[in-house]
Amino acid sequence: MTENISTTEQRPYHHGDLHRAIVGAALDVLSESQSTEFSLRELARRAGVSHNAPYKHFADKRELLGAVSAVGFELLAKRMADATKELDSPRERLAAIARAYVCGGVNNPALYRLMFGGYLGGGQDNGRPAIERTAAHSMKALVVEAICDGALGRHIPNTAANARTIDGAILIFWSQMHGLTLLLVDSLVGPSGKIEELSEGVLQGMLDGLANCIPEVPDGVWVGPPPAE
Repeated sequence: MTENISTTEQRPYHHGDLHRAIVGAALDVLSESQSTEFSLRELARRAGVSHNAPYKHFADKRELLGAVSAVGFELLAKRMADATKELDSPRERLAAIARAYVCGGVNNPALYRLMFGGYLGGGQDNGRPAIERTAAHSMKALVVEAICDGALGRHIPNTAANARTIDGAILIFWSQMHGLTLLLVDSLVGPSGKIEELSEGVLQGMLDGLANCIPEVPDGVWVGPPPAE
């Protein structure tokens, strides 16, 4: 969803707004068409600028989609933060984060697949764009905070000594929520009107299991945005 970036509200564009204008147009097209099969020329036309204007800010389409994905992570992090700001219980915060995550993916599957799929990992360095990794780390921090504050039944200090335990908990959490999101998006689980109840049931079952055992990830494994190469 693109409620925080409206191409119509930004017109007319000045040069300093061009980056935002192109990203906003891409978000709109992605949401409307549910496809990344659009051209920079099409975005320029929608934004009301010359067809060469996008290249002043983006070397190619992959760089543009990296910026779009970064905004997707920013919007998702904001949705998560808004969902948890009135909640004191770490377990309730993690449940709210889960609901926000699943609803975000179901509401805009194309943006979700861009953010969490392999398209942007296919560059020459086989890494995700730096702008996207930074935004994704901000989202991950909300999950880490809830887990460390006691969402799994005990406090886990956010220290290097506990890094593999924290990542193990995140891996279980993310696997469950990511899997549920894709099952809902692909209509393998439904109906879509039961998203909150489904995510709540999956989450509570998972949290009960993690309260008994948090498997550490193997040494050298990362969870979340991969490190820059």
